Amino acid sequence: MKGLYCKLGGDQGDVKFVLQETNAPTNIGSHQVKVQVKICALSPVDFKLYEDLRLESELVPVGREISGVVLQVGPKVTFFQPDDEVVGILPLDAELSGLCSVVLIDEYDLVQKPEKVSWFEAAAVIKDGLRAYTALHTLARMAAGQTVLVLDGAGPFGVLAIQLAHYHGVKVLATALSPDDQKFLEELRPSVARVIRVWDSKENLVDSCLEETGGLGVDIIIDSGVRLYEEEGETQSHRPHKHDLLTLLSVGGHWVTTEQHLQLDPPDSHILFLKAASLSFLNDEVWTTSRAKQGRYLHILKDVMDKLSTGTFRPQLEQPVPLYEATVSMEMVQRKQTRKRIVVKL
Repeated sequence: MKGLYCKLGGDQGDVKFVLQETNAPTNIGSHQVKVQVKICALSPVDFKLYEDLRLESELVPVGREISGVVLQVGPKVTFFQPDDEVVGILPLDAELSGLCSVVLIDEYDLVQKPEKVSWFEAAAVIKDGLRAYTALHTLARMAAGQTVLVLDGAGPFGVLAIQLAHYHGVKVLATALSPDDQKFLEELRPSVARVIRVWDSKENLVDSCLEETGGLGVDIIIDSGVRLYEEEGETQSHRPHKHDLLTLLSVGGHWVTTEQHLQLDPPDSHILFLKAASLSFLNDEVWTTSRAKQGRYLHILKDVMDKLSTGTFRPQLEQPVPLYEATVSMEMVQRKQTRKRIVVKL
């Protein structure tokens, strides 16, 4: 069977994705489940994280968000049985790519797929739904009546964050990176309180947020990357500068960042101190790299599927691609030429 893997060059920027022939798993662990993969979602790979966790190898498996059917279970598995429809996220140390026909995965990394949810939707939403829960519930502790700013609101993660915030009675502001994103966000229901056109140089992010909140600022910021320096150029002009986000954060506010290299100077920290505000780093991989909160992790995955089943989550999905296009699709995802790709294994 074939799986998608990444070959690392001398430089982290020099990566090559290849479809590699691999052997089907034969031995199954006590708590493992053998799953026939139906759909696999492709998201960007954080190679630095693999290096930090010492998980580097000649071939790094790619494609970890899967949905499929249980073929076989280990002797001590209690959550599943053959023919169950499941969805889950392969751990970082998985040996097989999610694009393989069959994978082995711990029963604690899977949940049941609701009947009303398609294979396609389940695999496409599971990881971004986890990120939305981690950002808004675990880190920001959102509450009804608050105001949240979601940067890149039209992205797969941004859309689910907006819908989760709406579900809990939170007022939502969102940024649009293009006219198409603006149109999509303006048509969302429940509606976004304000769509901020960061692609339009005439519209200022800070002024728009302060105007919308009566000068008080937003309670929660969920970013999609931050400019650390003013001179980083026009290619990152859609990313706000860290000083802008500190300015528009309210008293007691929470800033959840995806920028792992964010640097705060003493004056920046002093602003956070004056506002009694907090900064959290969004790394949803901690759920599988540490088993400290395994029960909560499974509860989140199950709730993501429940909200998808009931229509609370309504993701923006692109057309799936066949397996032979997986290599090109993954290269586009890694270079951020497209936000996400879903590969059909049916």
